[in-house]
Amino acid sequence: MKAAIIKKYGGPEVITIADIPRPVPGPKEVLIKIHAVSINPVDWKIRKGNLKMLLNKKFPKILGIEFSGVIEETGADVKNLKKGQRVFAGKGYEGGGYAEYAVADESRTVVLPDNISFEEASTMAVAGMTALQGLRNKGKIKAGMDVIVNGASGGVGTYAVQIAKVLGAKVTAVCSARNFDLVKSLGADVIIDYKETDFTRLPKKYNIVFDAVGYRSFWQTYRVLKKRGIYVNISPSFPLYITSMITRLNPGRKSKGFMLHPDMDDLREVMNMIATKKIKVIIDKTFPLEKMAEAHSYSETERARGKIVVVVEH
Repeated sequence: MKAAIIKKYGGPEVITIADIPRPVPGPKEVLIKIHAVSINPVDWKIRKGNLKMLLNKKFPKILGIEFSGVIEETGADVKNLKKGQRVFAGKGYEGGGYAEYAVADESRTVVLPDNISFEEASTMAVAGMTALQGLRNKGKIKAGMDVIVNGASGGVGTYAVQIAKVLGAKVTAVCSARNFDLVKSLGADVIIDYKETDFTRLPKKYNIVFDAVGYRSFWQTYRVLKKRGIYVNISPSFPLYITSMITRLNPGRKSKGFMLHPDMDDLREVMNMIATKKIKVIIDKTFPLEKMAEAHSYSETERARGKIVVVVEH
């Protein structure tokens, strides 16, 4: 099978297309014929070597932590899935989705509704669940709250704006002027051009500052947080960890960073929002597998409107 692999850490140029053996599913795994795989910032952070302390040392590596396709084969102990089903699967940091086929645990594979495309499905876990968990678990969002989403037109941001609205919040979106029409279509109540207005200097106060791009710190956003407001940052870092510890020990405003926690119930909640048209998946560009390096280069500009998806043709 064809796969996009890396044999060392580096820039997009280290990605090559190779012919490698097709994986064989274990007893509790399924073999999936991949149709679409999502590009996430964590993919190119792994490619650069930023997360090598968390990963095994072996090369070549196949990146790609979330993908969708059709079950080609099931392991002997798989009970709830069968050949021919349209599915989504998550792989975590071990990757494997940048290929024509991949294996996935039955426990991390979910059957897709007919009205969700492979391209849409491939974006649900990382961007969709990050937005949901960040707003609900960390931000403690409730109906009627004032929420501001920084980076509202990106992959996580487009999900966050919509999920916040579904959960009953009043949403202010921060993005560039060229993306105003997009975020307005997602339901944003107020839109701010970050090039013209520094939202941290506004008189408005918010219950949640959801930073989907990580460019602002808790201390920069402190003055626009309500007295018990929560700053949520989806880009973990040591300074963020220290700030979170400090604010945890003191009353008032809180700083919270987090890493996505795989949860099949949360995944199904996001999937149901998509299937019932409560939210829509925004896909900026699609690339073929052979153009994976270009997909990474585009993702690294951090200017994508919504998600970037690689479509695998067989």
